[in-house]
Amino acid sequence: MRDFLDDMRRRGRVEDIERPCSAIYEAPRMASQTDRILFFHDLDGHRAVMNLLGDRRVLAEALGVGERDLVRRLAAMTYDGHVRDAGPCEGAVPVDLSRLPVMKHYPGDAGRYFTAGAIFSSLDGVENASIHRMMVLDDRRVVARLVEGRHTHSLLAEALARGERLPVAVTVGTHPLVTFATSTRVPQGRELAYAAELMGGELAVRRCANGVRVPDAEIVIEGYIGGEVADEGPFVDITGTYDPVRRQPVVEFTRMYCKEDPIYHGILPAGDEHKLLMGAPYEPKIYRAVGEVTGVRDVLLTKGGAGYLHAVVQIRKRTEGDGKNAIMAAFAAHTSLKHVVVVDEDIDITDPLDVEYAIATRVRGDTDVMVISGVRGSSLDPMRLGDGTNVKVGVDATIVMGREDEFKRAEWQ
Repeated sequence: MRDFLDDMRRRGRVEDIERPCSAIYEAPRMASQTDRILFFHDLDGHRAVMNLLGDRRVLAEALGVGERDLVRRLAAMTYDGHVRDAGPCEGAVPVDLSRLPVMKHYPGDAGRYFTAGAIFSSLDGVENASIHRMMVLDDRRVVARLVEGRHTHSLLAEALARGERLPVAVTVGTHPLVTFATSTRVPQGRELAYAAELMGGELAVRRCANGVRVPDAEIVIEGYIGGEVADEGPFVDITGTYDPVRRQPVVEFTRMYCKEDPIYHGILPAGDEHKLLMGAPYEPKIYRAVGEVTGVRDVLLTKGGAGYLHAVVQIRKRTEGDGKNAIMAAFAAHTSLKHVVVVDEDIDITDPLDVEYAIATRVRGDTDVMVISGVRGSSLDPMRLGDGTNVKVGVDATIVMGREDEFKRAEWQ
């Protein structure tokens, strides 16, 4: 992460905050006002960074591609990077979470939260890595939101059924491409291999005392998840609204490893970095799915749709009806998607005005709008019903084939 920050500083994307700042409200508020990377040199006496991936251009630059080629590049990944064993973790210190500038982001939050902590876990050789929000309970314990049915939750259930605890290690401050990999749903156990592929083909990992392998990080906190649960929340999630209080598993830490003068990484809930890490991993999934039914050009999950609920899909129609097929493919690829707009190649999907223009000039409400009720929606959507179902809307904003000349826009020679 330090090398990445140095590169971003040379590119003029880092704003250094030299004055003392507070981890309670102040730093999060500052991060909400910019998409630049903020480097705090004195966050309650510690170094910290926010908005590390708050801009799609930064993710593209980290991958070495142009922004318009980002989704196409991610869609071509095969999750086959080489993971190299670099030996055991060294330099363990007593666990003391009070040594870290863990932030409280909003006045209604239940407490201080780790938001960029990736939980690496391992059971019978099956590995997993994913980001989970974790509320600090005391100097050695946090309560983690583990979404039911996701891999960490499943591994924990399997361990508890055998009367065991699940060994885990939380990393804070990894290279942003590694963070991106842990935010992505990949074939089971392939998160580290995917991170290695994103990083250029190889990734070095070290083994914690409990057997869990972790990549290079500013901070590694090792421990176990057992059967203890505690209240988690309220907490602001991707839509900017408060998620409800739930009984969630407690993580008890046993060891901590820190680099000298470590750099803490915090993600602002409902901020640009949160939206990118939630939504961008689904864009290549939608891209591949739509590519099975028509000529796909690009995909974007929009900021206005909380980076998660709204997609714009750009296609090259091959036959009439491709727009609606693309809509169905997008919903199948990302089941939390609520609204999707499909547009032609001449529409800039990164420009909301251009997308609105397509809707205004190329849509008939009686033929081009699909309304699908009684389907699974996102648990984060405040409009969801009690049984978890919702209504999805697809808008085919593409030109009717054979009438292209009628929609040709004037341009300067």
